[in-house]
Amino acid sequence: MNAESTVDHSVDEVDRIVAAWRRERADLDVAPLEVLSRVTRLARHLDRARAAAFTEHGLEVWEFDVLAALRRAGAPYELSPGQLVTQTLVTSGTMTNRVDRLATRGLVERLPDPRDRRGVIVRLTAAGRSAVDDAFAGLLAREHVLLAGLDDTQRAALSDLLQRLVAPFDAQA
Repeated sequence: MNAESTVDHSVDEVDRIVAAWRRERADLDVAPLEVLSRVTRLARHLDRARAAAFTEHGLEVWEFDVLAALRRAGAPYELSPGQLVTQTLVTSGTMTNRVDRLATRGLVERLPDPRDRRGVIVRLTAAGRSAVDDAFAGLLAREHVLLAGLDDTQRAALSDLLQRLVAPFDAQA
């Protein structure tokens, strides 16, 4: 049995919104709503899943973002504050505050940068690695549920289409 035979293809809330706009503003092409309103709704579900996964593991979303950047760096799981700023898209002042809070919780530690006496390196502690690994596993379990209505071929096609859609915006960043 494939995913198409188990998914209800009835009218959804976006279909109702699009129909209402077409009725009220027949002079406008509202076709983008059919895709982007669904992307927005999916993003809300993903935000909820992320928050639930992280809360379950004692983390806030921003904490996971910093810890995940360090974890992805590979052993010894360390980055400069500037690298963390680049990867998490926050200001240096915000990152300083975040590192302070994570260090207080024992999830990261600050070490002198061996290449620059004035600099520091932020390193993931064993407790931080355990926290991010557990939260990541929880997140992936929830994301699999979000994508359960699609088979592997459909997921790959959707991924390709979304990559094509997002690429011009990422190139501007």
